[in-house]
Amino acid sequence: MLKGTTTTGFKFELSENRLNNFELVETLAEVDENPLLLPKVVVMLLGKEQSDRLKNHLRDEEGLVSTDAMTKEVMEIFASQKETKN
Repeated sequence: MLKGTTTTGFKFELSENRLNNFELVETLAEVDENPLLLPKVVVMLLGKEQSDRLKNHLRDEEGLVSTDAMTKEVMEIFASQKETKN
């Protein structure tokens, strides 16, 4: 189990099974060509409950979730996973 906190203060937990999911890797490979796959990546990585918590964490005063902020959080979560393995 990988636990961490992003620089914005979002606390997450990732199981080894989620990180070792080949379908997640396949989807990540397609995100650059199809950014509409990002929501699927977030749910595959974090699961529905944590995904919802992350969206609420990033929600602004208008109730919107920035795509840029979500992308940054996901990248930071992946980076923390790499740092833990090294």
